[in-house]
Amino acid sequence: MNDQHQAAQGAPLRRFGSIAIVGRPNVGKSTLLNALVGQKISITSDKAQTTRHRLLGVRTLGEVQYAFVDTPGFQLRHTRALQRAMNRSVRGALDEVDVALWVVEAGTWSEADERVGALLPAGRPVILVANKLDRIRGRESLLPWLAERGRDPRLAQIVPLSARREADVRRLLEVIAPYLPEGPWGFDADALTDRSERFMAAEILREKLFRLTGDELPYGSTVLIDQFEEQGRQRRIAASIVVERDSHKAMVIGAGGALIRRISTEARQDMQKLFDAPVFLEVWVKTRSGWADDQAAVRAFGYED
Repeated sequence: MNDQHQAAQGAPLRRFGSIAIVGRPNVGKSTLLNALVGQKISITSDKAQTTRHRLLGVRTLGEVQYAFVDTPGFQLRHTRALQRAMNRSVRGALDEVDVALWVVEAGTWSEADERVGALLPAGRPVILVANKLDRIRGRESLLPWLAERGRDPRLAQIVPLSARREADVRRLLEVIAPYLPEGPWGFDADALTDRSERFMAAEILREKLFRLTGDELPYGSTVLIDQFEEQGRQRRIAASIVVERDSHKAMVIGAGGALIRRISTEARQDMQKLFDAPVFLEVWVKTRSGWADDQAAVRAFGYED
């Protein structure tokens, strides 16, 4: 049934639009995306700069379809080719959306937040999402901060929330809906993301790498999928973890290979959940010196979205 026929019959019109999720690193953008979509599609960790790609997540509720674009945290320092590519990804996302969610930590403000604000698109609704509300003791202490933010003429609305509370996330979805254009949906009703299983496999493995190596593993590491085959229901995946130094390689492998086995096992388990299929996973660790400073390598590794 097309939208004109729906309107003639008095049925509610469908809405569809794209929403960018932007903010400085570590404000909870990926956690918010997963909550808005209703399933984990974006990797998370406590390590800064975990998100490196634009990732689209889709949620359909009633007659409204939301297309959320998760972006890397905007980099104040951008001396490396990888950081510059990530910043271009943020700017590119903002050029193409209907609504921007500007995510900050409730009760805090910094130069980095202001730098993100300078990127916000003119003429499009901007909703300030004051995340991590669950960390605020005494909500009345937030009122002066909210009053100060409310004087910003760039903002259509301010929504304090915790991305970990389902009721808060539902409230944000209700706030966004009226800002989306009326029109046909862009995806099937059951779509979750526009990314391939191959891409998602690399992201899952990278999440385990970041989570299990903690702060010891330097920023210059990434994951490449060398082979991805479907054999019936089974996925056979060969992947490489790329680091910049041999000492980093030894760190990822761990004593007697214990750490790389744990990284591989946890990644395989998460892949099986997401793909709803058996997964056979092989992982190697390789050294490529200085790749994060090399524009050609950054592009070859998929960081030019």
